[in-house]
Amino acid sequence: MRSPLLSLLLLASPLLAADYYVSTKGSDTNPGTLTQPWRTIQKAADTLAAGDTAYVRKGRYRERVTVKTSGTAPDQWVTLQAYPGEEPVIDGAGLSVPEDENTALVLIENRSYVRVQGFEIRNYRARKGNRVPCGVFIAGECDHVEIRNNRIHHIGYRAKNGNAFGLAVYGTSATKPISRVIIDGNEIDHCQLGNSESLTLNGNVVDCEVTNNRVHDNDNIGIVFIGYEDTCPDPAQDRARDCLCQGNTVWNIRSYGNPAYGRQYSAGGIYVDGGTRILIEKNLVHHCDIGVELASEHLNRTTSEVELRENIVRHNRNGALFMGGYDSQRGGTADCFVHHNTFFENDSRRDGNGEILFQNFVTGNRITHNIVVANRQNLLLGNAANSHSGNVLDYNLYFSRTDAEASEWTWLQTPYGSFAAYQTASGQDAHSIFADPLFLNRRKYDFHLTATSPAIDSGDAAFTPGNAETDLDGAARIGGTRVDLGADEWAP
Repeated sequence: MRSPLLSLLLLASPLLAADYYVSTKGSDTNPGTLTQPWRTIQKAADTLAAGDTAYVRKGRYRERVTVKTSGTAPDQWVTLQAYPGEEPVIDGAGLSVPEDENTALVLIENRSYVRVQGFEIRNYRARKGNRVPCGVFIAGECDHVEIRNNRIHHIGYRAKNGNAFGLAVYGTSATKPISRVIIDGNEIDHCQLGNSESLTLNGNVVDCEVTNNRVHDNDNIGIVFIGYEDTCPDPAQDRARDCLCQGNTVWNIRSYGNPAYGRQYSAGGIYVDGGTRILIEKNLVHHCDIGVELASEHLNRTTSEVELRENIVRHNRNGALFMGGYDSQRGGTADCFVHHNTFFENDSRRDGNGEILFQNFVTGNRITHNIVVANRQNLLLGNAANSHSGNVLDYNLYFSRTDAEASEWTWLQTPYGSFAAYQTASGQDAHSIFADPLFLNRRKYDFHLTATSPAIDSGDAAFTPGNAETDLDGAARIGGTRVDLGADEWAP
């Protein structure tokens, strides 16, 4: 007869969780212990049960890994992770990319409560055919998946019409979204992406977090939240939504030289393409083609209700912020809130876009409490179309290296040669100011405010921080009598 104590121990499933080990010196016929480890990570993925962890020792593993088991709530995860202090490599060099199927060096499809952390994932490439190499691919119906502290690099497709992803999340089900995915602390770099993106959340994806990642030196879009690409068969759910994009650093994102784009500079650092209710905060984006895009590539569809706040966007080639569809056959941008960002000397190619560019179908957006500093082009606001309405710009600080009377603005496709002329013609920015923001050290890109900055206490007296808002450093958003302008809130 089983004792009551033994019954309790058997019911307490965390106590039954097992640790296993993988090493390049092991064998898949071993028991998977520290002294007798398995040889392949796939053996671990085939064997792990809910609550189990496989610790992978350093070395090069030339294999694709498919997670076969889900964990269970609340704390019975299936975990693949690097052995403490070591960095194992999942290397796709020499592996062929299958055609017409979901494939990745790490594939998580229709699985939940899965963690992958601490790996280097690299060298998965295709050059022809209907093949899509991917570093990490999460697809189907998944919830509670964590991808943490991995480096994903040199994933690529080099033909003109190909696609590749560093890390992709594709919600393809109409009955259950992908939810509670956390992508944190990863590095994604030197990928050749064709028409696709470095890090993408596409389709029926909800309540996910993209935080503290470094995305750089890739030849197309950095981080993107996508809708309306028929990824999910239900159009009402076919858009990434209610997600967080926080604390990421994105740089050197450029499409020039990508076979799919040729000589175009069109890659955004952070892009919402048809997504909704995305919070984008405390990110640094620099030296990309476009800093941030809030747009839609699908006619009669919009990116909507995005909040862009407390970001530093500097020295991007074509502009800091693009809103609306890039031509009249695309969609638009509606009901977004852009506030407390610092935009500094973007449009470095001087293409006439300025710091902020209104494209097609920009409606009902609010742009307030930002610091906007132009380069020697002196163009603060560009306007490529006249199909925008109901937008509000106010309580911003603008500056260029010349004075307000030599600054340049475009509103409803009409250029204006001074701040005052723009204010009068547009009816916008009535409470905004044109002044040097007096950053702590602009040459070293330290955009904290000095004690005499005109941005201090220059915000709307009625402004109330919402949704747990703090400044770029996590300080209280109102440090004085009124809220400050820009990403930093000055404090004594």
